[in-house]
This record gives sequence, C-alpha cells and structure tokens, in this order.
Amino acid sequence: MPPRTIPGSSGRPRPLRLLGDPALTGPCQEITAFDGELARLVEDMYATMYAADGVGLAANQIGVPLRVFVYDCPDDEDRRHLGHLVNPRLVEVDGPVVRGPEGCLSVPGIEAGTPRHDHTVVTGFTVTGEPRTVTGTGFFARCLQHECDHLDGGLYVDRLTGLRRRRALRAAAKAPWAVTAGAPGR
Repeated sequence: MPPRTIPGSSGRPRPLRLLGDPALTGPCQEITAFDGELARLVEDMYATMYAADGVGLAANQIGVPLRVFVYDCPDDEDRRHLGHLVNPRLVEVDGPVVRGPEGCLSVPGIEAGTPRHDHTVVTGFTVTGEPRTVTGTGFFARCLQHECDHLDGGLYVDRLTGLRRRRALRAAAKAPWAVTAGAPGR
C-alpha cells in the first residue's frame, strides 16, 4: 500500500471567524470546480482544525463561503471518523434527540447543552468529485449536524433556548475574543 499523507500536513492554518462575524451568518455556495484550489482549501481547513484542537470545521469559519467541511471526530464508541464532504446534504436525522455538550471553534471556550438527533446521514462528494455518504451516531452525528448548520449560516447557539441561550450569549459577550460593536469581524 502506498504511503498516505496526513490530512492538513501540506496546509496552512488560517484565521478563524468568530461569533459576530457576518461570514458565519449566510448560506454557503455550492462548489462547482473540483480542482487544485479546492484541494488546497481542504488541506488548509484540516490544518486550521488541528491547530485549534477541533473535531470539525466548515469553510465559512475561515471566511470562505463554500459548502465544504472537514472532520476528525470520534463517535460514542471512540471510533475515529476522518474525512471531508463537499456540497453536503443532511438527508436523514432520526433517533432520540439528545441534549449534550457542544462547543464551536467560532465560539471558543463556551459550551452548552444542545439538542441533536442521535443518528445522521449526510451525502456529498469528495474533493475529487466522488459521491460519498457518511453515517454518524452519537457524538459524530452531533458533529455532522453542527457542520451542516454552519454551511446554512447557523451556529449551535442558534439552537439554544431560554436560560441556556442567554448564558451562552452573555459568556460570549464577555469573552476576550468578543467582537465589539462597530469593529470589523475577525
């Protein structure tokens, strides 16, 4: 078997966009060119995710409004899931809704119990245009739903209600990374 490179090893970490940045609020565009530029973007996304100690990263989190995300995430049985999806579509969410701790690289240091389905199926393509279906359960299902939300312009805090939402947003407003009113997004 030929040696495989480690995802992200040829990429460069890019600055993360944080809560309050407009890049995180709009739906991302479909990718039409499966080329070297897309491959470089995916490598940079892996490098960024690993540098920030994340388990998933959507392109708009680094300011690129395209429908692609990467992941290196365990499931509840501690099995590792490593990959990426281009133009992903959430085609199935089922199973019990579980409220579990969720955080985000664009909302660093703040976690909240967020409701997510326990089973997810996402379809999309690889960086070379090959069709791909990814099925997740438990924590990995949470990750897949989280990244799909990003590509539609959503953050996990948008799924919170009541006291959980108020606490998360209050903590974000007091965080050292908080974007102040009138300041450009990061």
